[in-house]
Amino acid sequence: MSPDDLDRRLLALLRKDARLPIARLSKSLGISRASIYARLQRLQRSGVIEGYTVRLNPDYDRRLIRAHVLMKVTAKQARATEKQLQAMPEIIALYAISGVYDLIAVLEAGSVGDLNHLIDRIGDLDGVEKTNSSILLATKLARPEGFS
Repeated sequence: MSPDDLDRRLLALLRKDARLPIARLSKSLGISRASIYARLQRLQRSGVIEGYTVRLNPDYDRRLIRAHVLMKVTAKQARATEKQLQAMPEIIALYAISGVYDLIAVLEAGSVGDLNHLIDRIGDLDGVEKTNSSILLATKLARPEGFS
């Protein structure tokens, strides 16, 4: 199912604020509340909308310490290692990459000490042969996911 123009406009409003009331969505798009409900249910059933998320307050977000951790992983233990990494809530993204390393994780922690402990936990996982970490110092550009 491909969203039509009205669906795309609805999705754009929800990307900005997923908590907008149905009445406000209805008014903004110029269609009835019943139509908004029907469209949301259809978009959820078809898998276009998989869920709703939270946007962090910029002051809170700036206090988080973030890092990228490159990992070389033993091929035979790759799947098990990925599952262990996915279970760590501090890892906000995990990507397979090409090159010398196999995976890159994006981490968030409340302090440098917490980040250090997390990186040590990752390095201690069975299957992780080598890590290389980089702490992110400043955000120069961040585009919201799927936002144009």
